[in-house]
Amino acid sequence: MKHTAAHLLPRLPALLLALAAGVIGAGAQAMSIRELRTLEATEKDGKAYASYYLVGVLEGLREGVESSQRNGQKPTFCVEGRRLEPSMARSLYQTELTRNADSYEADMPVQLVMSGALRNSYRCTR
Repeated sequence: MKHTAAHLLPRLPALLLALAAGVIGAGAQAMSIRELRTLEATEKDGKAYASYYLVGVLEGLREGVESSQRNGQKPTFCVEGRRLEPSMARSLYQTELTRNADSYEADMPVQLVMSGALRNSYRCTR
């Protein structure tokens, strides 16, 4: 078991990114705010795993918007040349939770929070 875990650790960011993208794309049950908090608090590398998950959610939402734009649909948020990098995922998530604390319950999906963060921070101007 140790050998298997050690083998997977270097690939963990890519695995979590793929998992997050797959969860969002497939419409499967996404991680809730409560589950993300529990992961951060109980796992040895929980904060890092949660960060990877948030990056995956961010990238999945961004790809979803770009795909809908290619299909002629109106985007829910627009980057429009502004800076949006994976390293910004946690701060976007935390800021949205702080600003709109009354809007979110612990059992709501992380994706919903990140989507709200992107909508509020990257409003479409065109």
